[in-house]
Amino acid sequence: MELDPLVLSRIQFAFVVCFHAIFPVFTIGLASTIAGFETLYFKTENPIWQRLSKFWIQVFAVVFGIGVVSGIVMSFQFGTNWSNFSYATANFLGPVLSYEVITAFFLEASFLGVLLFGRDKVPQGVHLFAAIMVATGTFISSFWILSANSLLQTPDGLELINGMYHVKSWTDALFTASFGYRFTHMALASFLTAALVVAGVSAWFILQKRELEANKKALSVALWFLLFLAPLQTVVGDFHGLNTMKHQPTKVAAMEGNWETSNGVPLLLFAIPDKEEQTNHFEVKIPKLASFILTHDWNGEVPGLKAVPVEEQPPVFIVFWSFRVMVALGLLMVVFGIWGLIYRRGGKIYTSPVFLQGLRIMSISPFLAVLAGWVVTEAGRAPWLIYGQMTHAEGLTPSLTGGMALFSLIGYITVYALVFSAGIYYLLKVFKGGLEKANAPHEMDEIERPARPFSAGHVAIDGDL
Repeated sequence: MELDPLVLSRIQFAFVVCFHAIFPVFTIGLASTIAGFETLYFKTENPIWQRLSKFWIQVFAVVFGIGVVSGIVMSFQFGTNWSNFSYATANFLGPVLSYEVITAFFLEASFLGVLLFGRDKVPQGVHLFAAIMVATGTFISSFWILSANSLLQTPDGLELINGMYHVKSWTDALFTASFGYRFTHMALASFLTAALVVAGVSAWFILQKRELEANKKALSVALWFLLFLAPLQTVVGDFHGLNTMKHQPTKVAAMEGNWETSNGVPLLLFAIPDKEEQTNHFEVKIPKLASFILTHDWNGEVPGLKAVPVEEQPPVFIVFWSFRVMVALGLLMVVFGIWGLIYRRGGKIYTSPVFLQGLRIMSISPFLAVLAGWVVTEAGRAPWLIYGQMTHAEGLTPSLTGGMALFSLIGYITVYALVFSAGIYYLLKVFKGGLEKANAPHEMDEIERPARPFSAGHVAIDGDL
């Protein structure tokens, strides 16, 4: 059997991107959560917020490290597997990725040292500032990365001259038609990820009756975020879908499993799309609902996959079901947010075993939703590497053989398996130690320290936020 370098390269990039994506989406939200805990501690001097911050900083450090390693390795593929694409887009992607390193990574790395090791070595105000800068750095990083990816989805501001793209307008290239929706969608996904992980871990500690006061506060904060952000994410997702239908209609057709461009299109709850036969099998549908969701008109027109040649259609089955997984998990988050609001009365959010166990399980849901969303975004763009302008085949390294692609794929899987195993090992150690170990006194802590220069006065917070 002949090995196809294009198929193997796409599998490799999909594997690496999916592995890497789950870490930044968590650290972005967690960095802001830590900054929030540090702000509350600075304003109130309630030690509970400091205890929470110390614990989650340890989690952040491990996940941040895995994300950095996986991200650096991921970029090697541009030269090894996609050299034609790298050459063609160098005038844009080269500066953008460099700006990401200069403006975001250096900022994060510099202040992360203060955040991790400077608590008792710098004034509390400086330590808070470091937490805020780390959180800011994560958003700056996501800005550059999503700007680069959005250009591939909805290209603008570039001109192709002799096989190389030249930037006509940096504003148009950085802020493409889809960028604002995609950046907002990912930012909310990051906050939801952090909220659900904090809620799940706090629920686990509460079930074990460990550090009850601190974990109850963390759970309360996380559930408030879940209550408001999960519905907001559905609204943003709706606007994002409308934008996608305008600029990438074939992707939307694949998401909906719709083959013929028509009006009053039903929403498919279940179907088995068949690209070879250009039809669906075993459909379960709600009449006209897809048209209403996508056009806000019950008889609105929805694009069909047959509007483009078969070779320009994405892998419909994967896109169709990935989209449904993402939506289902999002709606489940909304349910848990409302459930938490109902259970606040009487403090049931802290005492109901079913609810707390449910939160533990839900802590993995945002990662699955993010992965499903990335599959929809990237697989739905196929066969285009730059939508409507460059295919995956055109961007592939000309000299790449199937054997070379398979060798590098096995190498990536091996390295990432080792990195992931080590990361999980240390994360489990942090979780097992809990707030107790994260806040255990060290030798240096036994030395009497001077009073902190910055103080906002001691104001204890009792009860829920």
